[in-house]
Formats: sequence, structure tokens, C-alpha cells
Amino acid sequence: MDAELADHVRAAAAAARRHALAFRPPVDKDALPWSVIEAFDAKVRGHVERDRRIEEERDRVLIAAVKLAETPVEEGEETIAAARAHLVDAVDYLEQAVLRFGLVNRQGAKLGYGTHGQPVGSRD
Repeated sequence: MDAELADHVRAAAAAARRHALAFRPPVDKDALPWSVIEAFDAKVRGHVERDRRIEEERDRVLIAAVKLAETPVEEGEETIAAARAHLVDAVDYLEQAVLRFGLVNRQGAKLGYGTHGQPVGSRD
């Protein structure tokens, strides 16, 4: 059975995808990486045990967001769409990594997101 935290993971990933899909260059390009990762950092990151695989996927999301934000408008909508798709894929991989490898930490357990050490996603 999924930990309660799994719902927060899915909601954070959905929020990140919405930010990625709503981004229109060059508006708010400096804020994009942090707005994409904001829900994950607020609702998930501090409630799972540190895991290199999860942190690497989080970094991949930030890098993809920076690449989208820095894609010149002059390169055309096709290039921007490819950068956007890359960001959405990175968000998907982060979500999968947390659900697959994440374990509820003590702080998450105190908040009722599962028991300490419980896998975030079911491992059936």
C-alpha cells in the first residue's frame, strides 16, 4: 500500500507539469526552475529519506527547467516544445524515482504521511 506521502508526490509532479506547460518565454525565465520544483521541495523533499537517485532526478528537473527558460524565442516553437517536453519527462522521472525509491523519514512519519521507513510507493 502506498504511503500517504505518495499523494503529495503525485500532486507535486502535477503542479510541476502545469508550470512547465504554462511557461511562455521570455516571461519569468529566472523563476521557472524554482517554480517547477517548489511543490516538490515544500511537500515531499523534507519528508523522504535522502537518496542519491531522487536527488539526481531533482537536479535533472532543475537543469531541464533552466534549459527551457534559456531557449531563445528565435529558435522557434518547435525547439521550445522539445525543451518543454524534456522538462515534463524529467518531472515524470522524478515522480517515478520518489515512488520507487523513496522511504518516509521521521519528519514525514510525524506528519502522518506513513510510518518511518515505509516505502512511498507500493513495491508489489
